[in-house]
Amino acid sequence: MARRAAVTAGPVGDDFSFVSPVVKYVLFFFNLLFWMISMVMVAVGVYARMLKHAEAAMACLAVDPAILLIVVGVLTFLITFCGCIGSLRENICLLQTFSVCLTIIFLLQLAAGVLGFVFSDKARGKVSEIINGAIVHYRDDLDLQNLIDFGQKEFSCCGGVSYKDWSQNMYFNCTATNPSRERCSVPFSCCLHDANQTVINTMCGHEMQNMGYLEASAFIYTNGCIDKLVNWIHSNLFLLGGITLGLALPQLVVIVLAQLLINQIRDQIKLQLYNQQHRADPWY
Repeated sequence: MARRAAVTAGPVGDDFSFVSPVVKYVLFFFNLLFWMISMVMVAVGVYARMLKHAEAAMACLAVDPAILLIVVGVLTFLITFCGCIGSLRENICLLQTFSVCLTIIFLLQLAAGVLGFVFSDKARGKVSEIINGAIVHYRDDLDLQNLIDFGQKEFSCCGGVSYKDWSQNMYFNCTATNPSRERCSVPFSCCLHDANQTVINTMCGHEMQNMGYLEASAFIYTNGCIDKLVNWIHSNLFLLGGITLGLALPQLVVIVLAQLLINQIRDQIKLQLYNQQHRADPWY
């Protein structure tokens, strides 16, 4: 009778699961949130690209904020898709892909921070190269133009090293053969603004490159944005460190949760195989 009751009850552990619902659904909803955010990023990036002229769009793909938004959005979409579906379906392959991708991104961020600190001169040179490239394509991309104008206003700067860097742009180039009406000028975002001024004079930077530093400083910002940016970073190291830590900790938590869920799924598979073997045992 006791043996018959054991057979009727079935293998021990049928109702037990190693997979924690808390780990599974926390990981799922976290990835679902960033999955939806990534779709919004891609949609905004595509919409921004569609609003631009084809010639301008092809002129400066490397510095186009819309392209950057699309690339980041697509990568985030693919990675969070693996995490979202992998956690919901308890798929080890997708979870491993998600965990490995997130670990690589985390290590790249860490390496970039360390290398940027150790090789600060080279990092400065790279930033200078990016800013000079943006200056060259200033009029080619409206998004890029707005970004540069915003940066120059916020940091009270003009150009990369100095305001004369704007001569690299074909419209502001300060050579006698340049037919542009903006020859030897700088963008209006370089101008000093009076708080009481109600109407912005967009021509306030006219002919400023023909003036010396002292003379031009009465009308525009003469210091370059690179030095201003470096000084701002040095003044806000604790803030930047806090932001970096705030971004790194969630990544580490999610990586740990993914690995924890993978181990739980593997233990559950072992339990199922164990139960199947004992069901086939006639003496069980």
